[in-house]
Amino acid sequence: MKAKKNPAAPGTGKRVLTLLMPYRLLILSSILLSAGAVALTLYLPVLVGRAIDCIVGVDRVDFDEIKRLLLWIAACAGLTAVMQWLVSIIHNRVTFQVVRDVRNRAFRHLQQLPLSYLDRHSVGELVSQIITDVDQLSDGLLLGFTQLFTGIVTILGTLGFMISIKPLIAGLVIVLTPLSFVVAKYIASHTHSYFVAQSRTRGEQTAYVDELLGGLKVVKAFGREARAVEDFDAINDRLETTSLKAVFFSSLTNPCTRFVNSVVYAAVVLAGALLCVSTAGTAAVFTVGSLSALLAYANQYTKPFNEISGVMTEFQNALACAGRVFQLMDEAVEPPDAPDAKVLSDVEGKITLDDVSFSYDKSKKLIENLSFTAQPGQRIAIVGPTGCGKTTLINLLMRFYDVDGGAIRVDGTELREMTRASLRANYGMVLQETWLRSGTIRDNLILGRPDATDAEIEAACRAAHAHSFIRLLPQGYDTVITEDGGMLSQGQKQLLCIARIMLCLPPMLILDEATSSIDTRTELKIQSAFAAMMRGRTSFIVAHRLSTIREADVILVMKAGKVIEIGNHDALLARGGFYAELYNSQFSESF
Repeated sequence: MKAKKNPAAPGTGKRVLTLLMPYRLLILSSILLSAGAVALTLYLPVLVGRAIDCIVGVDRVDFDEIKRLLLWIAACAGLTAVMQWLVSIIHNRVTFQVVRDVRNRAFRHLQQLPLSYLDRHSVGELVSQIITDVDQLSDGLLLGFTQLFTGIVTILGTLGFMISIKPLIAGLVIVLTPLSFVVAKYIASHTHSYFVAQSRTRGEQTAYVDELLGGLKVVKAFGREARAVEDFDAINDRLETTSLKAVFFSSLTNPCTRFVNSVVYAAVVLAGALLCVSTAGTAAVFTVGSLSALLAYANQYTKPFNEISGVMTEFQNALACAGRVFQLMDEAVEPPDAPDAKVLSDVEGKITLDDVSFSYDKSKKLIENLSFTAQPGQRIAIVGPTGCGKTTLINLLMRFYDVDGGAIRVDGTELREMTRASLRANYGMVLQETWLRSGTIRDNLILGRPDATDAEIEAACRAAHAHSFIRLLPQGYDTVITEDGGMLSQGQKQLLCIARIMLCLPPMLILDEATSSIDTRTELKIQSAFAAMMRGRTSFIVAHRLSTIREADVILVMKAGKVIEIGNHDALLARGGFYAELYNSQFSESF
């Protein structure tokens, strides 16, 4: 298995920025509005300072001037609120559109990944990457938009106003400012690894919950509830540990930067007070109003550093989660169809396997030098002990996996020379594991033929012996079922899957233990329906109950990835080989 990439890869931040590029006009608008809101906010202390000077140190209070200043203050405050409201709307819009884009890209990429990747990763882990990790990225972006832009503009604006009031004190602030950045950067660089561990453990927890919910009946049947809770608690405890470490170390950022900023503010207060005293009675007097405005700016100057430190903490978490999403999106997709790939049409159904070799783990051989030919319309049964390669052979026929050596041909055309979509469209597949999606019975039946009429749907269900139980459901064919069939029995779900294929009737069929969950009486009816469906169609039948494949034209007996016997039922029994041994073992009284 390929080693996992580090989700904390250095390029993650740049890739997050590329996600924002389609919305650069909105972001530019947000920056301009933020700058306007900050400018008005910073202008308020100037107005307040002037109002104070109208009261302090004058013989007569100028109420008209104070009234005018108060109106200006109210107008600036109102306009600032409107701008901040518009900025909030833009930030929400950009954030949720980016999240939508990331999820769409991740889900589309997931559809293009080879089955080998999906076989190696749990469903819960993939769900965590697409849902939870993207949500964490969303939180980080929203907080960053809301506070980072405004904070930077506030810092620059307050510096400008302080320079205009007293350059000397502004210079003192600039000299002391880097201390806050150094502290925040040091803490943030040491907390990223904890957020990565937290994100991975969260994904592990999601995978475990998904696994347990899928097999809850088995857990209860074996009385493993207590052990399942213990295992969950162990993962939960690890998540608690990693989360506490991430939160604890990241929480140091704010108080540390607050301390540095308090030192800066104290320095401004002391320097301003000394200036007021030293310039009293001189031409270059530093008024109380000017000092008030300067202190207000110094206070506003330090606030963004605290907010930005919080943003950096959240952004570390967002980057860790974004790294996991990008890790999924960077996985190699299934090799695309060749540019000159043919579209399979007018299929006769001649399938040839020529010296085929394949294994999932290249160090462990599975299928070696497998060759045979299925003639059009033949029924090919594949039998053998568990692990001999029956289902693997089906995966190769459907090109879910590409062969390591040799070639598979349909009507003389090699599988890699045709499009996957056209190949799979010409196969009808009924598997042992049923799959039904949330929706109506009708929605599930027309999965392969969306244009099917009601009459065609009912005819297919009658042929599959599914119509009788469907009409007893509350809304018949319009009854809504939950994920994976919900209230239906396993046999009823399999009948729906069979009816779905009967509605399509493609030229080639694959039946992998298609009647394993159906009672014997219904199975006999289904077998007759299958016989009618398979007539004139090349069909591959995988079955453990050998009594169900006696009518097959050809039986391939597999063992350890090789076809060791080939023939029809009577010929193989007469030979007295491995097939005869398997067949007779069904009726043996001893085990």
